[in-house]
Amino acid sequence: MRIAKLGVVGAGTMGSGIAALAASAGIPVVLLDIAAREGDRSFPAKAGLERAKKARPAAFMDVARASLISLGNLDDDLQLLADCDLILEAIIEQPAPKQALYARLEPLRKPNTIIASNTSGIPMKVLVEGRSDGFKQHFLGMHFFNPPRYLHLLEIIPTPDTSPDTIAATRQFSEVVLGKGIVIAKDVPGFVANRLGVYGMVAAMKGMMETGLTIDEVDALTGPLLGRAKSATFRTADITGLDVLLHVSKGLSASTGEDFSMPDWVARLAESGRLGDKTGGGFYKKVGKDITTLDWHTLEYGPQKKVDDPALAALMKEPLEKRLTMAEKLPGKYGEFVRNYLLRMSHYVLVTTPSIAYDLVSVDRAIEWGYAWDAGPFQQMDALGNDFLKEGFARLKLDEPLMLAKAKSGAFYTASDAGFSYLAEDGSLKPVPEISGRIALDTVRRRAGSAVEQSKDANLLDLGDGVLLLEARSKMNTMGAGVLGMLRTGLDRVASGKYVGLVIGNDDARAYSAGADLGAVVAQTQAGDWKGLDEMVRYFQDGAQLVRRAPFPVVAAPFGLTLGGGCEYALHCDRIQAHAELYMGLVEAGVGLIPAGGGTKELLFRFTQALEPYDEADPFEAVKRAFKLIAMATTSTSALEARNLGFLRPVADRITMNRDRLIADAKARVLDLAPDYVSPAPRTITALGKSAMGNLLYAGWAMHEGGAITEHEVRIARELAYVLCGGDGPPRVVTEQDILDLEREAFLRLLGTKETQERIAYTLKTGKPLRN
Repeated sequence: MRIAKLGVVGAGTMGSGIAALAASAGIPVVLLDIAAREGDRSFPAKAGLERAKKARPAAFMDVARASLISLGNLDDDLQLLADCDLILEAIIEQPAPKQALYARLEPLRKPNTIIASNTSGIPMKVLVEGRSDGFKQHFLGMHFFNPPRYLHLLEIIPTPDTSPDTIAATRQFSEVVLGKGIVIAKDVPGFVANRLGVYGMVAAMKGMMETGLTIDEVDALTGPLLGRAKSATFRTADITGLDVLLHVSKGLSASTGEDFSMPDWVARLAESGRLGDKTGGGFYKKVGKDITTLDWHTLEYGPQKKVDDPALAALMKEPLEKRLTMAEKLPGKYGEFVRNYLLRMSHYVLVTTPSIAYDLVSVDRAIEWGYAWDAGPFQQMDALGNDFLKEGFARLKLDEPLMLAKAKSGAFYTASDAGFSYLAEDGSLKPVPEISGRIALDTVRRRAGSAVEQSKDANLLDLGDGVLLLEARSKMNTMGAGVLGMLRTGLDRVASGKYVGLVIGNDDARAYSAGADLGAVVAQTQAGDWKGLDEMVRYFQDGAQLVRRAPFPVVAAPFGLTLGGGCEYALHCDRIQAHAELYMGLVEAGVGLIPAGGGTKELLFRFTQALEPYDEADPFEAVKRAFKLIAMATTSTSALEARNLGFLRPVADRITMNRDRLIADAKARVLDLAPDYVSPAPRTITALGKSAMGNLLYAGWAMHEGGAITEHEVRIARELAYVLCGGDGPPRVVTEQDILDLEREAFLRLLGTKETQERIAYTLKTGKPLRN
């Protein structure tokens, strides 16, 4: 059963977002909605696609992929779904309209076509009432989370009639093609994530009212402080929509008999038309450039008041496990709120898990992937400790849950050399289920003999099958002396013959590498050690060239932030196996420098050689392309855009949709290349010299005259132009080393300026660029 074409019925926020994700993955999509009563009958579907194309954050990884989506309406174009392999329904959240749609789909679906519902809580057994056995065997729930591109979770909810082949095909497509993290949920109201997530949101609202806190204060306490998403409670509600939340909470109350009711003032806010982002205001409202916050007592807005509390600021500097144990001891009303919120949420999770999930690991993954928590509720309970939970439950007059009583060791997870185990429903310990296709570096590090070399900044790990991994462990995985030294050690180990190739990657949550270690650069600059700085840059450049010239394959596995020096080293690898969410760029101009680890050279050579097969091509276009990318510090917003920009090559470099599979995919690329690998030959190009440099300088002057760039940015542009043109002399044939030398010299000249030193200092202090 292979899924090669997707049908989506319902072009609302979820339907259009799912269609955008699938199209971004290269899957043809049919997107249908109701027929308009007048005018263009397919207008609702067209409007949904247009919203997706303009969505922020972007729904598409490359908006050009919208061409893969065919549009229509349910009255005239239902037959377009006949050749789809999977038809996903994402219409109004009521059983009757869904059941009516399935009755229309049944006669036109192919025998193996899968029908799925994106319902957020209606039980599957209700939806398939009256359908044939064949339909039921190919039906299940596929509950995506909003926005579908960014939230990793997909809950798959089979019924007792769903065939194993249907589940397997849906899972394979969702994991590999769409990049989702799969949790198989029980067919109960709210499934796993919404059942727990909505409870947590209601608990936070009621806790706020009990302690007299403000919306700003609650979001400060229920966001990153507790390992939750930055959107915390009320910002998340605005993104979701108050109408949706009220509908879901009312449905959960009715279907479970539990109290999911939101405070009356939330209903009044929604009745006034303030539904969150979709209406321009909810719990927060943007007025001009300012954000205002709702006063829940009066339902009026006032200036947003950021919480400036030294105790909270100190907590944020600690790792999550320590942060949680310190947060439970906070004084005053903040402490009271946090303790009661953690206890009530933990109690509900413990009581509810056996009825909604097949194991506690599924609960943790659902909440981590669906609500962007740093650690799931059971992991957080392990950090809080059994004593805190038992004493707190007693204080709140809550019964001790059976799951807590079964945790005889006092923990829900245990670690050993063999890996991690979890507390099963029968009280025994079972191995944590592996995520399909994932090479977990935590597990590799624990495996005997797999940690080949270790330091505080980097590790060399044996991935098996003769493949070595360089894992950066420095702050933001910056390319400092420790990482660069370990890289050379890794190259030497592979060259010795025991290994066949090297992967450069890690499993950090956000950053592949934020670039070079600017702190070390500042230290030597302040000491006036210009000879040492020259040697440092040479060492950095030489490392990239060693990667390029290695007599075995080196594959980079970048994801997330891949900036500056991290980008440069990736560009020098034989292949890049990139995660779809790739924010890649040479951003050195932002700190007053140019790329000097070979990045400037690499883009110049890459773009110039791409034009060589075309006799009529103007070689200046290659220089201009590299100049624009570097001078503007352009960063991709996805791997597809990185390919369009030129950071990824069209055929050689590939994209992995699922971050969990990235290291395994990179390893497979090494093994594919290794048997007949030959290192790249040295390259030369013709540098264009003075005339091309004049054109670039004129562009910089014009931008300065127009007020677009500062005087110092004109100087940065001049240094960059000099390097890209091979100097200001006549055209000449240059080697890679010629351009590397020019890169290094320009870098050092800029580093000697007061303005660049100010930029670097400001960025290190604030994390933001300075325009001076």
